[in-house]
Amino acid sequence: MAAIEVQPDKGQSSRRERPTTLTGSLLRILGLIIFDAFALFFIYLLLSDGYWPLAGIIGFITLVMNYIFLAPNAYPMRWMSPGLAFMLLISVYPILFTVYISFTNFGASNLLPKVQAIEVLGQRTFLPETGATLNYTVFQNDETGEYALWLIGADGNSFFATLDDELEADAIGAGALDADGVPSTIPGWTRLTRAQTVQNITAISQTSFGREETAVQLTGRLGQAAQLQQRFVHDEELDAIVDRRDNRTYFANAETGFFTTEDGQTLTPGFQVVVGLQNYQRFLTDPSFRGPLVRIFIWNVVFALLSVLFSFALGLMIAIVFGRTMPGQRVIKSLLIIPFAVPQVITLLVWRGILNPLEGVVPNMLQSVFNQPVGWPPFFADPIWVKVALIVINVWLAYPYFMLISSGALQAIPTDMYEAADIDGASAWQAFRGLTLPLLLVAVGPLLISSFTVNFNSFNVIYLFNSGGPPMVGTALPAGHSDILISYVYNLAFGRGLALYGYASAITIMIFFMMVIVTIFQHRRMATWEETTN
Repeated sequence: MAAIEVQPDKGQSSRRERPTTLTGSLLRILGLIIFDAFALFFIYLLLSDGYWPLAGIIGFITLVMNYIFLAPNAYPMRWMSPGLAFMLLISVYPILFTVYISFTNFGASNLLPKVQAIEVLGQRTFLPETGATLNYTVFQNDETGEYALWLIGADGNSFFATLDDELEADAIGAGALDADGVPSTIPGWTRLTRAQTVQNITAISQTSFGREETAVQLTGRLGQAAQLQQRFVHDEELDAIVDRRDNRTYFANAETGFFTTEDGQTLTPGFQVVVGLQNYQRFLTDPSFRGPLVRIFIWNVVFALLSVLFSFALGLMIAIVFGRTMPGQRVIKSLLIIPFAVPQVITLLVWRGILNPLEGVVPNMLQSVFNQPVGWPPFFADPIWVKVALIVINVWLAYPYFMLISSGALQAIPTDMYEAADIDGASAWQAFRGLTLPLLLVAVGPLLISSFTVNFNSFNVIYLFNSGGPPMVGTALPAGHSDILISYVYNLAFGRGLALYGYASAITIMIFFMMVIVTIFQHRRMATWEETTN
């Protein structure tokens, strides 16, 4: 009778491969407790400051880490957990945060959460009518390093103000007063020179001196202190900011993200609020914004399309020419690859100098040939000439890439197909159009799609050459004739003093969906070509 071989249970085998000891389990749980404690404390701090999106992703990562290290079926994930955590924090979170702020008023005047905006306003002070202005001299404690002020009022009275008390000269054993009315010595304290005071002015300015009811702070003028009071106080019941100097009340406006009075006056900074689809509506419907955006989008498509078309055509032509027997092929090909090997920033700066209308090589040559004045052609001032220059530069940067991939793709085409075309009497152009190009597009098509995407977001070429100029006239927001969407978004978010992060993020999301639509269309077109070829 044949012996029956019993196969071990996979679950039991797996458990035997990773035995768990009591010490190991305790260490794992202890590590999780420490990790969770730090994570919860960090989340608490973030929520206290109003940064709930970052607190949310930290909380999600914490839950994932606990599941990985506590669930037996998640054992293989433990080795990947650090990389997974960093991926969520560094890659996934910025994308989700960009989507989130596209629905908010996040910008230069609304950078802070509401909690922090209230704190910033609460730090502002004013000098009341009853407040006194005094001259001060800084002393530093020899043991603790804390600061104190010797204060002299307008009436000539003087006293010594520490962090929490006001003392007379006799109480501190002060020495004789000099010509300025300042003690020459105070036991346990060192008088700071003017230079030393300036060096430590930041730390000194952040401190109040004297008793709470009459405390003084440094003013903006060196050598003067005053009994300043908090100007803006938050009223939690009214959800408003009370201006104690002007007796005004600023109510929180959940639509605009500002504290506003009944007559329309506002305080800055404002705070972040969710505005829904307002940024997207502005992008799609507002004529003052839609005007330049339509022109920018059309130029963006033309720039990417012509760059890919001309680069591919030039690279393919060179690949076909050098596909035949020609002396010195390797040397010439190496020289032609140089634009691809040189860093793009250097190449763009060189082109910027070459096309300079005053001293550039190309303008000087064209001026001589066409008998034009100095400054022609206006590669930086005229919208048409700028766009021509940008396409030429982009083709120069990209054609070596297409030359390399075209050379490889051409070598993969069987030579017997060309022999059959010759027997059928096909001309060189007919063989290229009906044989070479279709077979080449099947191999190179996906690369053309990716190249279109790269050129559609070719920020460096636009920004380093002319920063998107020349500027358009009469637009609601600054825009340039050679701006593409990504450079326009950059200027909205980081350039020209705008910092419209919410609106810029909305345009970024729209660019993403545009590229998805274009990519799907081009993939279908490539599939059609492939089916036709097969």
